This record gives sequence, structure tokens and C-alpha cells, in this order.
Amino acid sequence: MRYALNVQYLGKNYSGSQIQFDKYGLEIKPTIQGELERAICTLLTGIYYESFNKIRPIKTVFSGRTDRGVNAKGQVVHFDWDNDIVASKFVYQLNEILPADISVSDLRIVSDVFHAQKSAKSRHYRYEFINRKYKQAFDGDLMRIKYPIDLSRMQESLNYLLGEHDFSSFKSSGTLNPSKVCTLYSIKCDKVGDIVSIDIIGNRFLYNMVRTIVGTLLKIEGHNLSPILMKQVLDAKDRRMAGQTVSPYGLTLLNVDY
Repeated sequence: MRYALNVQYLGKNYSGSQIQFDKYGLEIKPTIQGELERAICTLLTGIYYESFNKIRPIKTVFSGRTDRGVNAKGQVVHFDWDNDIVASKFVYQLNEILPADISVSDLRIVSDVFHAQKSAKSRHYRYEFINRKYKQAFDGDLMRIKYPIDLSRMQESLNYLLGEHDFSSFKSSGTLNPSKVCTLYSIKCDKVGDIVSIDIIGNRFLYNMVRTIVGTLLKIEGHNLSPILMKQVLDAKDRRMAGQTVSPYGLTLLNVDY
């Protein structure tokens, strides 16, 4: 049977979501997938795996990989297990085993053809940063932008990204997928108090794409450039035209729709 879980995590203590192996096929570095699979295997097999190799009893599939430092509130993960699982008991016990910065919810049986990544129709990311000149003790890891920003100008810049485009200008060199075309269904900015949020919903995202879009947006705002520069960067399909890739700590995967 195939099961799907909603997973939440704080990414700052992990080397991204995807489990990583060395040249000998042994797990290296702490990852969300590694911790989740270790907890699931412990619970369902009764055996504690201190580390994994590529052959492991239960493998999870994530809706998409998140980078080091990126958070998730609505990551979706599927795995296969032959026996019946009591959802409420499983979720409670799994949360007791998992590290404090990872949690799960809403275990459900799904179709055998369901695929957490390939069946997804859209993904919703939010990037947050602080807009204030002076730091405060409880700012945490969020990036702080000291200069005033203009939400209407920011929204004008972001609107150029709506629809289907080649987002090569916003991809990292680490992008392995040759397809650079994505469709953005919605992109909005807002500000509540000192916190600025940028919500982006799209069918797929390239490696570091959201963080580079935000970096380009801040380049435009910080230098008081015309919002149309965002379109020029998009049309150029040249990473050198875009802004820097900003800190991962303000980025959260909020939801995945199927």
C-alpha cells in the first residue's frame, strides 16, 4: 500500500531535504529525508538504523527537494508499506521519535499511482524578510533589509514573472533538470509590521529560483531601478543579469496541491 504524509521542518540544522550518499553508498550529513526514513524504519520494522546505505527497507519520495536552511510547513512525502497502519497511532509515535525540528501530520492511504513529486499540480513558497534599519533581539535568522521598500513597485516587478517562461536567468548552476520552463500562477508581496512576505505559486521551481527572484527584486529596489528590469532579466535567460541568491532562512514551502 502507498501512504502519504504531510511533513513540517525547520531546515537550518540540515543539509537540505534530500538524503546524500558518499562514493561508497553510505549516508553522509544530516538531512530531512534521512531523519524521516530512520524514524519510519524504526517504528515499522522495530530496528534502529544509525545510518543508511542506498539499500534501505523503506524509501520516501518528497514532493520536491528543499535546500539547506529552507523550511517546510506542507511538504508531502509518500512511501510504500505492505501492512495496514493506524494513522493516529503512527503519527503520534513517529513524532515522538523524530528530532524536535521535524514533525509529521495527516497520514493517509493514496492510490498506487500517486507520486508525491510527479502528481503535484502546484507548489506554494513564501519568502520572508525584515524591513527595518535596526536589529532586534528576536529577529532570528531572517534577512534584514535596512532601506525602505515600495510594495507597489515590488509588485509591478513581480508581475512580469507571471505565466509560462524560461527562467534560466534565475537558476543556479546546480540545476540538473535540463527543462528551464516554469509556470507561475500567482506572485504577491505584502507587509505586516516589519515583515515583508513574497508568496509564489507555480507548477515547478528551478534550483534556487525563488531566492534569486527575491535577490533580483531587492537589487531593483535597493538601487531604485525601473521595475521593467525584472522583465529584461527574465528575457535575457542569463544568470549574470539577475541579483544575488539571498539567504535560505526566510524561505518556506507552504503547500503542495494535487
